[in-house]
Amino acid sequence: MPISPLPLVPIGLSWSSSSSSANAVVPGLLQTRAYALAIHQAREMRSSSDEIEGMVEARIQRQHILRRDPALHLWVVLDEAVLRRDVAGEAVMAEQMAHLHDMAQIPNVDIQVLPFTAGAHAAGTGHFVILGKDDERNPLNSMAVVYIEMRRRGLYLDDAEDVGSYLCFPSQLMRGPPL
Repeated sequence: MPISPLPLVPIGLSWSSSSSSANAVVPGLLQTRAYALAIHQAREMRSSSDEIEGMVEARIQRQHILRRDPALHLWVVLDEAVLRRDVAGEAVMAEQMAHLHDMAQIPNVDIQVLPFTAGAHAAGTGHFVILGKDDERNPLNSMAVVYIEMRRRGLYLDDAEDVGSYLCFPSQLMRGPPL
């Protein structure tokens, strides 16, 4: 698939599962408003306050997919660096950490931390999301794609070999010791 100027979520609304590896920031579906605002302000230095607020609001609105019926099953692996990076100060980080804890209590959200001591690993290439759609009635409609997040757009991979190379990361984690 080509590079897409479209953000991940409009396409993601029809998916039933999402696995994500985050090595720099908390994934958008798990961000608090203050954390999202800080991230957008840092990334969008040339955007107006109104544009940034619109981006933050869109990010917060997308989070409803975690509480819809049926809810998206979200599995996130956070690199330890994500938790240690100070984004907008102690108060924002405390709120974000509490939010991650609260979200991890939801049955359809799984959050794991990949510690620094894990060393080199299959997800060492950056932030990516594996989107899956299971169709038990018609297995031919089941599919997975990989979304690689870039600064203002993303790259979707749907080739079976490409997707398979990213699917090895969740499989590796499930076989290994719990984090």
